Amino acid sequence: MRKFGGTRAKAVIAAGAMLLGGLGVAATASPAQAALSDCDPGSLCAYVGTHYAGTPGQVKGDNKDLLQYDKFKKAKSVFNRGTSCDVRLYVKKDFQGASFLLARGKSVPDLSTFQGGKFKNGIASNKWVC
Repeated sequence: MRKFGGTRAKAVIAAGAMLLGGLGVAATASPAQAALSDCDPGSLCAYVGTHYAGTPGQVKGDNKDLLQYDKFKKAKSVFNRGTSCDVRLYVKKDFQGASFLLARGKSVPDLSTFQGGKFKNGIASNKWVC
């Protein structure tokens, strides 16, 4: 077995370590962006992690009771991937309580601080606005 020594071998080992370290950073930075792309066109998507972490829960159309879906009940971030409409989010079932109009293509990375924390307990209902 050949032994490596000297300046040249150390440089090769250091370069390899830097390359592997860089790949590790890239691998940890991409899941949040990949999660947004997991939201199907025409859907309202909710994530149980802030900044769109995890697999989204998805709905289409108006929904009087999103709290029946765990990902909306525990939502920490949300994305409107509607193809032609904005979506109104409500803090209570049956389109009641405080609401917010989320424009098509827009998202909220952290619901716990959004709108003074009104949506910190998830999204209870939604209605599409065209």
